[in-house]
Amino acid sequence: MARQARSKPRYQRVLVKMSGEALMGSAPYGIEPQTLAYIARQLKEAYDTGAQVAVVIGGGNMFRGVQASTYGMDRATADYMGMLATVINSLALQSALEALGVPTRVLSAIEMRELAEPYIRRRAVRHLQKGRVVIFAAGTGNPFFTTDTAAALRAMEIGAQVLLKATKVDGVYSADPQKEPQAKKYSRLSYIDVLKKGLGVMDSTAISLCMDNHMPIVVFNLRKPGSIKALVMGRRVGTTIAADAKGAKK
Repeated sequence: MARQARSKPRYQRVLVKMSGEALMGSAPYGIEPQTLAYIARQLKEAYDTGAQVAVVIGGGNMFRGVQASTYGMDRATADYMGMLATVINSLALQSALEALGVPTRVLSAIEMRELAEPYIRRRAVRHLQKGRVVIFAAGTGNPFFTTDTAAALRAMEIGAQVLLKATKVDGVYSADPQKEPQAKKYSRLSYIDVLKKGLGVMDSTAISLCMDNHMPIVVFNLRKPGSIKALVMGRRVGTTIAADAKGAKK
């Protein structure tokens, strides 16, 4: 399907990381159809700019391996179960995107040929070049690694120019803004600041991987319509995490 972009996006290739909880909406667990459709529309807006879009989605709306391991379940088994939850979410998002006419491929780090293509880096890049949204499922395929780390790894592997971390707040704050109204929002942070202050943007492995490979991260509010497209087009949204933290606070 041909895309008609009115103006050239700033980022030609991006990776969007979102949690599985993003699909829950107002539901206590699982996938809320209206929320799924909303997210698909936001991704389509970014796709329609002409940018190449990849996605990593978590599985916490169905199963969280770390929590299960605290109740006595073997950690590796629990993590594999969490990876399967990400495959379910990826297939749901693929269906929602294709309902909007967006060609989409799911590539899984755990081979399950009847459901998804096996993850091969060159294949993923080729899909992006052909104008398909690529959803990376099953994390890294290894236990003890989060989907945050999977997102950082895949962003590097496909040569993304930025990692867009979707959250339910409009950036990174000095404290939880829902609990502390006086919390300060950062417009820009360094990787080291995030690690030292324990801001919980992403896990430390993911932050360190981005730092070592100079991958910028932008934390933004997925609930704000048009935010993904705005970021792709180069508008200032949320909080940028990079090597240089000039202008750290708004």
